[in-house]
Amino acid sequence: MMSSNSANNLLDEALGFNDDGGGGGGGLLLLIEDRVETSGAFILHHLIKRRLSSPNRPNDVVVFLSFAHPFSHYDRILRKMGCNLGVQKENKRFVYYDMLNLNYPDGEKGAEDLLLSVYGKIQKTVELCSSREGYKNSTIMIDDISLMEVALCGSSNLVLDFLHYCYSLATQFDCLVIILNHEDVYSTMDVPSPLLQMEYLANIVIKAEPLATGLATDVHGQLTVLNKGICQGSGCSKGKIRNFHFRVKENCVEYFYPGSRT
Repeated sequence: MMSSNSANNLLDEALGFNDDGGGGGGGLLLLIEDRVETSGAFILHHLIKRRLSSPNRPNDVVVFLSFAHPFSHYDRILRKMGCNLGVQKENKRFVYYDMLNLNYPDGEKGAEDLLLSVYGKIQKTVELCSSREGYKNSTIMIDDISLMEVALCGSSNLVLDFLHYCYSLATQFDCLVIILNHEDVYSTMDVPSPLLQMEYLANIVIKAEPLATGLATDVHGQLTVLNKGICQGSGCSKGKIRNFHFRVKENCVEYFYPGSRT
């Protein structure tokens, strides 16, 4: 059993991330899929802390677009994990875009112009960070993509266009793009095209799901990690599928293999 506070845990191993907070650069897209009954938000929180807390990566930046919660929500959770987002924000290492309170225009053209404006700001931030001494890579996070689609009046085309823009930026500046998506949103569609396209684009797909056996007091769900794009050292995870259970605690997450707990 391993905690997310340890230097190396089952999730990081499955992702192919190394102990210096690295891994996941080079134009990669990481897709987190969850469900209503099994939230995958804790993975976002873990990755925020990981990207901001490494002493070996002092100039890396997290650009965070929130369609789900205000800044105070993330700050409260990350403080419990030992990461002060307020300080990181002041130091311009955590760049937060409040997408909840934007005035979204009617019509697809107005929404497209708004997204292009947001993308332009992200691009400037990443370009500025890349010029800093000691820069390795930045991270662009979106919480969550299904609410982004709702905000854009259901236009999955605009969402996918925006993801392509971010992916191109990540490739150019050696960034990591991380998106959270609710898989349930597409459960009523015969062919969930947006979800399929996101899974196709993603180098890593993490699925947070309830246990097949139902609810349990000491196990909150299971993770399936398909790593298509990272291979580092002897612990290469490329092309592998990892399955393990998790338990979310107040200030950390425990990861363990089925049957390993007594």
